[in-house]
Amino acid sequence: MSSFDYDLFVIGGGSGGVRSARLAASMGKRVAIAEEYRFGGTCVIRGCVPKKLFVYASQFHEHFEDAAGFGWTVGESRFDWKKLIAAKDQEIARLEGLYRKGLNNAGAELIESRAELTGPNSVRLLATGREVTAERIVIAVGGSANGHQSLPGHEFCITSNEAFHLDELPRSIVIAGGGYIAVEFANIFHGLGVDTTLIYRGKEILSRFDQDVRRGLHQAMEAKGIRILCTDVIEEVTKTAAGGLSLRTLQNGMLSADTVMLALGRDPYTKGLGLETAGVAVNDRGAIIVDAYSRTNVPSIFALGDVTDRVQLTPVAIHEAMCFIETEYKNNPTSPDHDLIATAVFSQPEIGTVGLTEEEAARRFAEIEVYKAEFRPMKATLSGRAEKTIMKLIVNSGDRKVIGVHILGHEAGEMAQLLGITLKAGCTKDDFDRTMAVHPTASEELVTMYSPSYRIRNGERI
Repeated sequence: MSSFDYDLFVIGGGSGGVRSARLAASMGKRVAIAEEYRFGGTCVIRGCVPKKLFVYASQFHEHFEDAAGFGWTVGESRFDWKKLIAAKDQEIARLEGLYRKGLNNAGAELIESRAELTGPNSVRLLATGREVTAERIVIAVGGSANGHQSLPGHEFCITSNEAFHLDELPRSIVIAGGGYIAVEFANIFHGLGVDTTLIYRGKEILSRFDQDVRRGLHQAMEAKGIRILCTDVIEEVTKTAAGGLSLRTLQNGMLSADTVMLALGRDPYTKGLGLETAGVAVNDRGAIIVDAYSRTNVPSIFALGDVTDRVQLTPVAIHEAMCFIETEYKNNPTSPDHDLIATAVFSQPEIGTVGLTEEEAARRFAEIEVYKAEFRPMKATLSGRAEKTIMKLIVNSGDRKVIGVHILGHEAGEMAQLLGITLKAGCTKDDFDRTMAVHPTASEELVTMYSPSYRIRNGERI
């Protein structure tokens, strides 16, 4: 009989933590999982899931407008923010219940407490002060929104956490940041009728995405009425006598808004976790350093998900958890595969992408072919919208493999999921060309672009 209280102790009840705890418990292991807030983690409670619900809500005003072009007469419409919040909260509570049920059914012990390391095999539960031991410990506490505390007036601002729980919908908002969280919330608030400004220090939004879809989305957002201020930062936020906020910016002078949201990235949530006490190594951002099998430098301690700052995506944390189970409990060493991860930005229009951008591919390969289509989607022909869909294929000329696909348009995220399988399988441009199109769809463009728009050889466009 083991001398430890548990075979596995998991710190953090998010996607990676819950999956590892549930699978280990279902194998008969003695498992406990501690969560200080709510089971489900960032994604379910205050991230991907409520955000996507907000995205749906924000799209309806355009749907109502588009309906007229298809013969519908739509009456007066009104939006109730409090009703949306209540419905969202109800759905999140339902999902949290499913997470709890799954853990309970598997036989895991749920502990509602913050847990901190006290050694390589021990954890203190702050709610009770009790110390427990475990043969293995998994740290899956995720990340937290960067509150940018160096900004004067940061205490008057919100992050994405608070955006899901605002008492009232603001009349105006300034969002600082140019990543996917900033861009998605800019579209959400604008779609709900809020006067929206996005301010970003870079030259173009979404710095890690393909240049064409970045520019295309920027243009689409501005055409909708979202103000985008690039190469600028907020220097100070102050509260006005009327209760609003005043912002001093570096390039654009003074701005005013009801609400300021800081979407300036997320940091590994490792502060005060007891990592130093247990001897767990971290990098300069506070992320836990792990090897190819999610092991830390302490043999009994593992780390999964955003806390490792490898790839900050929910499915990645789940995948890493499954690999941990295979490696540690099934005698099947399995390293997480972080290559060719499909992803989406739920902007309006959406971005779906997998593989290398044109810029990355041009640096990596001697010659690439770029296939690009830009067109007005069929739905826009009767609705009268001027928005464009962009599709790009990046092909390595050497072996004809498709090494990147980038889409801006309706349902781009759905397409990216299927394209992720295609690229993972190593399909070539010839495979795309042999595939029959589904007509009429936007995605048929992916298999009907037979001639490259241009080539890039040794970094030079030809």
